[in-house]
Order: sequence, then structure tokens, then C-alpha cells
Amino acid sequence: AMRAWVLVSAVLWYLTSVGWQRFSEFTEKGFVYGKLVHTVKIYVELHQNSPFLVCMDIQLAKKETVDPTYLWIGPDEKPLTGNYRINITKTGKLMVKDFLESLSGLYTCTLSYKIIKVQTQKEKMVKNRYDFMMFAYREPDYSYQMAVRFTTKSCVGRNNELFFTVLKKILNNLISDLSCHIKQPSYKCHFVKLPKHGLIPELFIAFQVHAFVPQWKSACNEAVDCEDITNYNILQARDRIAEFFRSQAFIFYHDYNKTRPAMHFMDHSFQMARMDSCRPGFGKNEGLHSNCATCCVVCSPGTFSPAADVTCHTCISVLAYGAKFCP
Repeated sequence: AMRAWVLVSAVLWYLTSVGWQRFSEFTEKGFVYGKLVHTVKIYVELHQNSPFLVCMDIQLAKKETVDPTYLWIGPDEKPLTGNYRINITKTGKLMVKDFLESLSGLYTCTLSYKIIKVQTQKEKMVKNRYDFMMFAYREPDYSYQMAVRFTTKSCVGRNNELFFTVLKKILNNLISDLSCHIKQPSYKCHFVKLPKHGLIPELFIAFQVHAFVPQWKSACNEAVDCEDITNYNILQARDRIAEFFRSQAFIFYHDYNKTRPAMHFMDHSFQMARMDSCRPGFGKNEGLHSNCATCCVVCSPGTFSPAADVTCHTCISVLAYGAKFCP
């Protein structure tokens, strides 16, 4: 990083002299309880285990139930039985292991139990139905939009373009080992009127920081927590770039013996904003998925999401969860 600081300083002088599992609110001790009449929504991270869904509402769970039986129906409207992926306990709790897009949908449980009158020993059968909607989700892929400003000697001539080219190379070199790179870099020269000053020419520079697509694809093939890996790298790249521009301010604003070059970093001008994108078959919908508003949730039947989009689009011919195209 220090070499990069020295390099940009030299360039400036040279040129001027010539960018969790989410559950519902009905939880207790890691369990998600049903609710009569209302459907409970649960969001399960892809390839993780779901929480235990309890075939009972929390009020009933605090009372005794006699001869309870439980019947779980899956999204395919067939009874669920225990297997390597489906775990149903003797007390009717359901957990789905290694959750996938295709496992999303409505899970319904019917609880049957008896109420026995003490005086007559008369039995009455009661049935309660509990609906759970489970959705697979992924964390979004991060990228960053960044902007920074530099003073310049003039808005004409080749110096600005030369400086911009070198700056791009420095930033790319700074983050290349993280499998990240600069995208859509651009600059414009504007005249800025500051209080008690005349017009000052400034370069308004903008760029984006992304993970290399080939690298994250290979990371995804080798690791389940792909977004964790690529997002960690993006955050590291963000911090390196932020520190780089902070160092430019430090060099010229804390060494009073230095004369500032005509082209220098404008202190406090560095800005950044995170941009999220979703993998194909997933999208964000704050209205539909308010409990998981920042998640990339699997696209529901009747919708699809192509590559690197952030929303699921309508397509009536789609019948399954996680559609990547509209047939």
C-alpha cells in the first residue's frame, strides 16, 4: 500500500509539471411455532438446515395435549416422512436439512389431539392446522460504487487522461490479489466555485468495485458459502481503497513543508455506496419478504430472475421456485 501512495504522489507531481437464518416472530429457543389462521413465513439460507417447525401454537404448547398425532404435508402436497433430508421428531417437530430452492413452499401440519372430560371420561377429538411458508435465500453479492474528486490545473490537455489511466492501474493493482477489479471507471472535469475563491477545475471520478466473475464461479463450485468468500474480498477491497485515498489526504494535509501540486486529492471527497445483486433465480422484494428485506429470496412460481438481477420478474408459465428464465 505504501508503494502505491508514493507512486500516486510521483504521478501527481509529474503530470502537473508537464469508488443469517431469518425466522418469524413466533420463535422460542430456536423453534418456530405455528399460528392458527395465519401462515408463518420462514427464510432458510441455501444449503443450511431449517429451524425446527413446531406443529403447535405457542399458547397450546404451554398446556397438556392427550394422544397427539401429527401429519406433515410438503410443498408437493404429499405426506412427509423422515429421510436423510427430512427430520420429523416424535413430538411433531420438522426440520429440513441442506435446504434448496426446490424445497421452498408451503409446509402444512395437522395436529390431532383429544380433550377428555374428567367427570364423564368422554373424549372429543380436536384438529388444528398450521401453515408454514419456507423460502430459500442467499446473501446478496456486494459491489461498491465509489466517487472521488481531484483538483487539476486545467480541463483541457492530456494530463487529466494520463492521470486517470495511472490511477485506474494503481487501484486495480491494489485489489487484484483479492480477485476484485475496477469496473465502469469514468471522469469529468467541472469548474467549481468555492466560497472566497474563484473557479477551480476539478476532476469528478467515479468507478465500481466488483469481484471477478470467473473467480467467484470457481469459488462457488468449491464452497457452499460462496457469497461469504466473495463478499469478504469485496469488503477488503473497499477498505484498501478507502485507506489509499485517506493516505492521499494525509500526505498533503499533514506535511506542511510540502507544496501541494496543482493536481491533488480533495479532502473528504471520497464517497462510496454498496450495491447488491442477486444470483439467477433469486431476487429482493421488501413488500413480500419484509422479514428478510435485505436477502436475495428464491423467486416464487410465476416469477423468474436472470443473471445478476436484483428482482424477480413476472412469468406466468413458471411453475417452480428459483426459475432463471421465462420459458
